[in-house]
Amino acid sequence: MADTSRINRELETLYRISQTSAHEVDVQHLMNEVLDILETEFGMSRGTLTLLRPGTEELVIEASRGLSAEEQQRGQYRLGDGITGRVAKIGQTAIVPDVTQDPNFLDRTGSRKAERVAFICVPIVHQNQIIGTMSIDRPVAAREELARDANYLKLIADVLAESVFRIRTQMEERRSLMEENRRLKLQLDDRYRPGNIIGNCNSMRRVYEQIAQVAESPATVLIRGESGTGKELVARAIHCSSPRKNGPLITVNCAALPENLIESELFGHEKGSFTGAQQQRKGRFELANGGTLFLDEIGDISLPVQVRLLRVLQERAFERVGGHETITVNVRVIAATSRNLEKIMTEDRFREDLYYRLNVFPIHLPPLRERRPDIVLLADSFVKKYSEAYQKSIARISTAAINMMMAYHWPGNVRELENCIERAVLTTTDQVIHGYNLPPSLQTSEETNTAIIPTEGGSLRDLLDTYEREIIIDALKRHRGNRTAAAKHLKTTARIMNYAIDRLHIEADNFRG
Repeated sequence: MADTSRINRELETLYRISQTSAHEVDVQHLMNEVLDILETEFGMSRGTLTLLRPGTEELVIEASRGLSAEEQQRGQYRLGDGITGRVAKIGQTAIVPDVTQDPNFLDRTGSRKAERVAFICVPIVHQNQIIGTMSIDRPVAAREELARDANYLKLIADVLAESVFRIRTQMEERRSLMEENRRLKLQLDDRYRPGNIIGNCNSMRRVYEQIAQVAESPATVLIRGESGTGKELVARAIHCSSPRKNGPLITVNCAALPENLIESELFGHEKGSFTGAQQQRKGRFELANGGTLFLDEIGDISLPVQVRLLRVLQERAFERVGGHETITVNVRVIAATSRNLEKIMTEDRFREDLYYRLNVFPIHLPPLRERRPDIVLLADSFVKKYSEAYQKSIARISTAAINMMMAYHWPGNVRELENCIERAVLTTTDQVIHGYNLPPSLQTSEETNTAIIPTEGGSLRDLLDTYEREIIIDALKRHRGNRTAAAKHLKTTARIMNYAIDRLHIEADNFRG
């Protein structure tokens, strides 16, 4: 009678599991239902479902009962590894009457801790293909009872196989979609991040988006920003991303040309048009035909040239100096300035109509002091550039040097940072850029709020203290703020190390973690 009652209960359980598996779309929910049933029927203390990752030999626990998140994460196997791996490899049920007595039982999850339990593991097979395993821990019992439980567990696995395969397929499709989304996002990021510009802060991301927005159009662009922020790089990025990328990119620094020559440089001249004009010469507008003309420091051109430039921007036509023939060109103009054009307009030194003709699509480049997250990124790129140029092997930038760079206000922006790194690469002797390799302007404590940094006029005590401070900071950073480990690394005692840390006002706790 007892057997009949058990058979009826088992049939009812299988029916409930089959109903659940037919409708459930989440492996966690499905296995929670099934593991609840197994806990009731078998007195199960733990249960796991592992799935074989397609194209690999790795088994990963996808659902469990009685395991912490950390224990579940540790439960990874390869085909043939331990009991679970062998079941997944050969497709045969395994029964371990007592896990403490079986040397093949690996306990990868670390959850049992020498606990005496029986372990049953069955394969999950879909269309003659092993897709995973199901296992339970249950109280130790006679082998006949364990064998009966194993047969019942195999029936459950067979009932679940179709649903588990469907869920596993959905999981792989989801992973594939996430990977595709990640790849597409990287492609979009690459589109908005020109290869010739380094920077990842929010303000630079906005610049990358603006470059992408305007590059395909013929619109005139006005790049605003302080000297040294990289305005020419932005102009080059716009040109290289535009349909004109195969045409010429001609650059004119309006501030570097004398007032009496800039008109000739831009528009060209005819032979004999002025003293020294011994032959006809094409101007930059003609040379840039079919491409892009970059007018740097546009705020420095004189008012007469501004009048001629306004006509070219409106009509794309001009005459050479001393000539009468109208020349038409197909040129995209990008202008840049570090001046406050609005201010010099009020002083009648810049034409208002030219300003509005240039300011069709403005792009503002932030100064380096507003891009502090990018300072180390830029410094690393310059270290690589000049290490190759001067055939030096630079391993890293010291903590003290980084702190100095982060504290400095960088009036010369990225250009100044590049020059500083070039100097540091030249002067370093031990594959590390130290604070004392940076220019004196960064070594002034009043400006950088850093400790005393040696300059050309520093005393011996200051020089020694600075060198000692850098060595100790590097050791603390290497050992995550552990003073004893740092002292051992420097072959000194903890007492001497603590004394030096206090004397040099080093915050050792900042290097923990």
